[in-house]
Amino acid sequence: MKNRDRKSRRGSAAIMSSFEDADTDETLTCLRVTAYHPGQMQTGVFQSIRFHNREKRPSCEVLRFGRNSNVCQYIFQDKQVSRVQFSLQLFKKFDSSVLSFEIKNMSKKTSLIVDNKELGYLNKIDLPYKCMVRFGDYQFLIEKEEGESLEFFEVLFMMSPRSLLQEHNWPAHPPVPEYSSVSSCSTGSTSPIEMDENEA
Repeated sequence: MKNRDRKSRRGSAAIMSSFEDADTDETLTCLRVTAYHPGQMQTGVFQSIRFHNREKRPSCEVLRFGRNSNVCQYIFQDKQVSRVQFSLQLFKKFDSSVLSFEIKNMSKKTSLIVDNKELGYLNKIDLPYKCMVRFGDYQFLIEKEEGESLEFFEVLFMMSPRSLLQEHNWPAHPPVPEYSSVSSCSTGSTSPIEMDENEA
């Protein structure tokens, strides 16, 4: 009987430990990125990106987009792209329980256009729930789906067969430069300056 009781207690402890270690059923914030480049089929600029695959990432991770595979998680196979073109970073506003993103231009040689705002080098703004991000011939429709978890988020890439500007009838307003270091749309927080390494 004593041995049986010990086994029962061990079994119960193992079940409790397993239950405590199990992930909760919190939903994850998902960043849906639809990409388009006029030469995407001929030049393979997106060949390093896994499309239609939800990637789970820790919320502390800074996402970098560019052509340097040693620094960027999302790589464009194009010599015209900067080593680090732009970055996305999560944060949580004081008056909110959900995650938000900020987008920063990391290129010294190319402006980053977010909707109708033109970001110079190291300019950053809060990422709207749905926006068009452009530089050169690249177009990205970025949409955020809110989740509950503050520990992780997901990124989902899709490829558009046609121009996103035409498909979504995006207004072709001239971009407004954002030259101030902290704009009215920024978080007001300071973050490390990540230099665009040795532009080629």
